Amino acid sequence: MVKYILASNSPRRRELLEQVGLKFEVCASHGEEIITKQLPCEIVEELSYQKATEVSQKYMQNAVPDKDDIIVVIGADTIVVCNGEVMGKPKDKDDAVRMLTRLQGNTHQVYTGVTLIINSPDERKNITFHEQTSVSVYPVSRERIDAYILTGEPMDKAGAYAIQGRFAAYVKGIDGDYNNVVGLPVARLMNELFSLKLA
Repeated sequence: MVKYILASNSPRRRELLEQVGLKFEVCASHGEEIITKQLPCEIVEELSYQKATEVSQKYMQNAVPDKDDIIVVIGADTIVVCNGEVMGKPKDKDDAVRMLTRLQGNTHQVYTGVTLIINSPDERKNITFHEQTSVSVYPVSRERIDAYILTGEPMDKAGAYAIQGRFAAYVKGIDGDYNNVVGLPVARLMNELFSLKLA
């Protein structure tokens, strides 16, 4: 039997996995994020690996799986990159204003890294990959940016916006996987699981 563990408390990632019919448990990572890479694609892969590794170790120490169980831990991390600046979640409202001011009227990139750690009776292996999506944003006035921040929506989102939320009013277009911008390239993830015969 295959058991899936999502190493994230993100409601968006939970919804995306539920949307494709995957049954899973949530065991969020809480470790400090340590970035040693510089390229955006390598940063998200590194962070997703750290999250998945932490949760895999914690879960396997505490769980008593059946001898035939395969435990698949899914770690993910998303960042926004605009004109070379890497944007995670805003530190405060002023930081959110700064990020959204940079994004408005521009095209930026969203990177999500995903790591699968597969614990089977015979072996432990991991697979790490990333997806990139470009997002173009209409010009947005400071007044509208302030009003958006007052909703509270931007404060726990990479780049200070939610494409699936109120910020959809300002998204001119995307090139790539929409779900990647939400926080998990779920089709790529499922394709990896299908190829491994784990879904």
